Amino acid sequence: MTPAAIEAAELPGADGLSSSAPSPARTPGTAARRDHALFARYSNRRDPADRDMLVKRYLPLARQLARRYQRDEASFDDLFQVACLGLLKAIDRFDAKRGIAFSTYAVPTIAGEIKRHFRDRTWSVRVPRDLQELALKVERTASELSRSLGRQPTVAEIGDAIGRSDEEVLEALEAARAYEASSLQSPLGDDDGGGTLGESMGTEDPGFTGAEQRATLEQLMSALTAREREVLRLRFAEDLTQAEIGERVGVSQMHVSRIIRHALTQLRTVASTPNDARQDLRPLRAHAAARQVDLAALLPA
Repeated sequence: MTPAAIEAAELPGADGLSSSAPSPARTPGTAARRDHALFARYSNRRDPADRDMLVKRYLPLARQLARRYQRDEASFDDLFQVACLGLLKAIDRFDAKRGIAFSTYAVPTIAGEIKRHFRDRTWSVRVPRDLQELALKVERTASELSRSLGRQPTVAEIGDAIGRSDEEVLEALEAARAYEASSLQSPLGDDDGGGTLGESMGTEDPGFTGAEQRATLEQLMSALTAREREVLRLRFAEDLTQAEIGERVGVSQMHVSRIIRHALTQLRTVASTPNDARQDLRPLRAHAAARQVDLAALLPA
């Protein structure tokens, strides 16, 4: 909607004032001459008192535009503050020498400030600007097609209407869902006992990761001898000291240390080998176990 259309549809007068007040843009009377002189004086002096007078004069314009863009979830007070900020920018930048009505310049300035507020401050998830604009365009086009077709338009029909691909339309529809977030405490149904949205969402189950790790470890442990597997089980599963393990298996503590170090080296070697090449390591594993040497020493460089 153009600024002129906004003025014609939403504003009682060209400057946003009540219809009982004469419009300085249409009726060259006392009010118009006074406003023109006030703008000229403010442009020359930049007196804050003149600025305050202009703000009070055109404050209804900001209020009307704030109402024009108010949404159900948007606070009018917040929008009115944004509109007032836009009004201040319009007053500071307006050049009375150009011979146009102030409202003609102020309406797009204030409206742009409000739109910028919606774009940058009201989305629950930050979405790129071009995607935001495409999402709004898709929403408007879908609404227009629904009225003309008498049904919900397809993705292809929306894409043809705006000249975008199906993938871009789907991305815009997905981005539109990021405007307002749903609370995890919101109920799933009308009944109080239906649970909440958060309760229906899955959580990460550490059991799956543990099962995968156990399967991987079982495959790797086949590269070790029975005594090496037993020593590692006593050390890391039962959390025994090296001296206690030595008493269990009948060797010295120093020998237990060497067994653990050798077994861990074997596991690292097998773990770093691609899965499709692990079948070829079986003869080397047996040879390494028989000679009690590191498997890595038997692998080609």
